[in-house]
Amino acid sequence: MAIKFKPLADRVLIKPVPAEEKTTSGIIIPDTAKEKPLKGTVVAVGPGKNDESMTVKKGDAVLYGQYSGTEIKIESGDYLIMKESDIYGIC
Repeated sequence: MAIKFKPLADRVLIKPVPAEEKTTSGIIIPDTAKEKPLKGTVVAVGPGKNDESMTVKKGDAVLYGQYSGTEIKIESGDYLIMKESDIYGIC
């Protein structure tokens, strides 16, 4: 399913990986104790700034900071939008 959203300038739209539901030993983690995911997949990339091209591309798995980006809901899905500089790296 293609998303009809195009980030502007140096912004990137990311689909966060789902938070862990259970520990490796099988203990169920309640919603209040789940950590915000720090990894996601790039869904859409802006064109970049005039003097800088974008490094990440659609489909890249990336790591980002715990408080990076803004949570948005698009077409019944939850996403993060952030500047490319908030991304730590591609994994």
